[in-house]
Amino acid sequence: MGTALEAVPARGGHDEAGTRRRILQLVASDGPVCATELAEQIDVTPTGVRRHLTELERDGQITVHRVGTADGAARRGRPARRYVITTDGQAELAQGHADLAVEALRFLRDVAGDQAVEQFARQRAARLAERLGDIDASDVASRASAVADVLSADGYAATARPVPGVAAVQLCLGHCPVREVAEQFPQLCEAETRALAQVLGVHVQRLSTLAGGGHVCTTNIPTVNISTGNVPTVAPPAPSPEGTRA
Repeated sequence: MGTALEAVPARGGHDEAGTRRRILQLVASDGPVCATELAEQIDVTPTGVRRHLTELERDGQITVHRVGTADGAARRGRPARRYVITTDGQAELAQGHADLAVEALRFLRDVAGDQAVEQFARQRAARLAERLGDIDASDVASRASAVADVLSADGYAATARPVPGVAAVQLCLGHCPVREVAEQFPQLCEAETRALAQVLGVHVQRLSTLAGGGHVCTTNIPTVNISTGNVPTVAPPAPSPEGTRA
């Protein structure tokens, strides 16, 4: 786009819808985020971004998350309006066939029992670990960043954010393509967490999940061994078990 958004007629359907979806994706990956920060990432003025944010909020796809300033410090005057994505916004981004997937897993559970669902979740996680095993990064922080890039390409709107004052990185997933399925089958999240620990070579901890009602999936990843103060050694992923190929 070569001009500011408000120079485009409001009825310019495709461009308007595409910009609004891009803003929704950025809220998912970067939230809580304000209009000015969003405008810096796309070729749209803050005024144009606010117009889209108003429409997204009206449609129930985002909501205001008041946190004061970006660093959490107190600030005089009206606090910045910072936005996070809602469940409806997640559903808008999903564009999948969650109902069919849930139905299939229910059938699998009814026919073969909970162990079959567990096996499915493990095999799915094993394929993820196998893909992430190609990442060439020695330290945990760089590896977490590379993992975020791969997951973002898969539609997870992932970022790896250093934790200020702590030897840790938080892997944040602003969107989950299988959220609606994971709400009913948490085995998917549990297996995914184990796969991340395997790939990163450290004990990771899930702090929140989209499937559990959070506005973002957050996984805490230590970058220093607490007992020794040393950078953890990243172990290569174990070979996938037999029968895990799609």
